[in-house]
Amino acid sequence: MRDHGIGMSAGEAAHVFDRFSRGVSEQHYGGLGIGLYLVKQVVDAHGGTLSVESQPGEGSTFTVELAAA
Repeated sequence: MRDHGIGMSAGEAAHVFDRFSRGVSEQHYGGLGIGLYLVKQVVDAHGGTLSVESQPGEGSTFTVELAAA
């Protein structure tokens, strides 16, 4: 999935899947910082991988890879 949001630095991207991690101020953006953590837990439970590629100001691309049955 690709978004066209504000993007993230490499340091922010390294922690984006951590529980309660937020790359932005909660004053300007909603959320608890748990959604991507939960997605990672589900993907891991199915033996898959979840990754992100991002640049500040250029959005982010999230990739889920699951093994074929």
